[in-house]
Amino acid sequence: MPGKTRVLIVDDSASIRQTLTMLLSEDPEIEVIGTAADPFQAARRISEEVPDVITLDVEMPHMDGITFLRKLMSQHPIPVVMCSSLTESGSETLMQALEAGAIDVILKPKIGAADHLAESAERVRAVVKAAAKARLGKLRRFRPAEAPQAKLTADAVLPPPKIGAMAKTTEMVACIGASTGGTEALRELLEALPANAPGMLIVQHMPEKFTAAFAKRLNGLCEVEVKEAEDGDPVLRGHVLIAPGDKHMLLERRGARYHVSIRSGPLVSRHRPSVDVLFRSAARAAGSNAMGVIMTGMGDDGARGMEEMHQAGAFTVAQDEATSVVFGMPKEAIARGGVDRIVPLEQIAREILAADKRH
Repeated sequence: MPGKTRVLIVDDSASIRQTLTMLLSEDPEIEVIGTAADPFQAARRISEEVPDVITLDVEMPHMDGITFLRKLMSQHPIPVVMCSSLTESGSETLMQALEAGAIDVILKPKIGAADHLAESAERVRAVVKAAAKARLGKLRRFRPAEAPQAKLTADAVLPPPKIGAMAKTTEMVACIGASTGGTEALRELLEALPANAPGMLIVQHMPEKFTAAFAKRLNGLCEVEVKEAEDGDPVLRGHVLIAPGDKHMLLERRGARYHVSIRSGPLVSRHRPSVDVLFRSAARAAGSNAMGVIMTGMGDDGARGMEEMHQAGAFTVAQDEATSVVFGMPKEAIARGGVDRIVPLEQIAREILAADKRH
């Protein structure tokens, strides 16, 4: 049996250090080996015992988290999960953290709010264990935790699709799902696409507010137009819509035109937004007019939805193990038999363009 995931918590707030220690220690697969109030204490602790994962605050005295992260990645790479409060300015900083090599982002749990704390615990533990499995060499810049509630499927948001023939439209819609390691993988994918690429919808597991900064960052790098999705946005050629954090995104059809619906609702496959919800809606609304892509990430979100897309006639692609930071979501989708092609990250853009041409 593999050993426990050993975690070092770095945060200048004693209450946050205590809360994170409590949340993580409740998982029998995780061991908190220590805490540190600033990067200098953290460096001394690392010299004594190297953790499997570090949770790192963004704003700290003596040295900010981004500077410490860059030093760590250049001298002694360790999977790092950035921890931040929910602020617009913080979301911009966290984009820098992801560029510097952070594996993922978590929100600081709200102390004293029992419901939020339970939901925080679920995500925090899952992200930490996913980070421990991450292969840092796959970053382009250099068993899930027990939940306090049942793991819901897309049935909780919309009913299963009715599988059958659907008239082709003049446009293809590409639906993409990603999680751990996905921020940089999506950047590489979108940078490879021309301005007239087919309309795309993306679910990247990311907290509320951070998705807006993520979309803005990508929009400045890519030829396609990228924005955080809003309810009713049309799906247009050359445009990419990213599901807002803490909201589900669904594809809907009016005649031959598509738009998105942004909804609240329960966690599905332990996520909101959920890839399963997007993929199921694509199976229902687009059928063979859609293409599904599942990329690097921990867990099985998207596997059921991709199978439904496949059964509805959509062309489906999974990122291969060799280029995935975490080969969880693609592996589960492949195992369910819903994947047509398995390709490396650098080939996904070509697959999208080829499918668009065939369509």
